[in-house]
Amino acid sequence: MSRGTRILRGARAREITARALAAVPLNYAVTSALTVLIARLLPGGGAQASIGATMLSFAIFAGLAMTAFAVRSVARLWIAFVGIALFAGVVDWMLIHWGGRL
Repeated sequence: MSRGTRILRGARAREITARALAAVPLNYAVTSALTVLIARLLPGGGAQASIGATMLSFAIFAGLAMTAFAVRSVARLWIAFVGIALFAGVVDWMLIHWGGRL
């Protein structure tokens, strides 16, 4: 095997590893933050909002996992996932701080 082929295989392995890490643990963090946010924003009682947000979280998780392997740029993928998680986390914190529904 030539040196160039080994370099390409190594780069491809790093890209797949980065996508897999974004598709599972980072996706879990993003989905958790979004689920909390959705539960706080849905109308109705706390239990109903929590159940509705949890049901939506399955679709969110699956969609983000597919997105992790569909986009072209791994760097943009990570930036987008971390940005979404930070945004949702900050909004969650503000809602808790301002006395939102628990």
